[in-house]
Amino acid sequence: MTPAYSPRVRDHRSLKAWQEANVVARGVIGLSRVHWRPYGAAVIGQLQRSSLSVQLNIAEGFAYGNSPTYTRFLGIAYGSAVETIELLELAASTRIFPPEFVTDLLAHAVGARNCLLALLKHRRRFS
Repeated sequence: MTPAYSPRVRDHRSLKAWQEANVVARGVIGLSRVHWRPYGAAVIGQLQRSSLSVQLNIAEGFAYGNSPTYTRFLGIAYGSAVETIELLELAASTRIFPPEFVTDLLAHAVGARNCLLALLKHRRRFS
């Protein structure tokens, strides 16, 4: 049995990866409201999409149960998590977002990525 379907996991919101991704998506939306600038529009828009993609692909994949489709969605979420980290680092280094506001979100994004990688390794080992 995989961690996603252990007795402790009731739904996708019980997954640590989803919880971390949710913090990031909410934080990105909040930062975007306050710190949106025309010169950062492309980065901010892509960051919004990638951070949402992590959370939503975990949720959608979970709906497929213990199947290869779930693993595929976790892989997509992992790629989006990597993209989100890159964009957060870019937004901080170019001061699109104040770096001090990005630090916490970056830690959660790394947490989501690491959880997803662990889930993927586990699922691929037993598939």
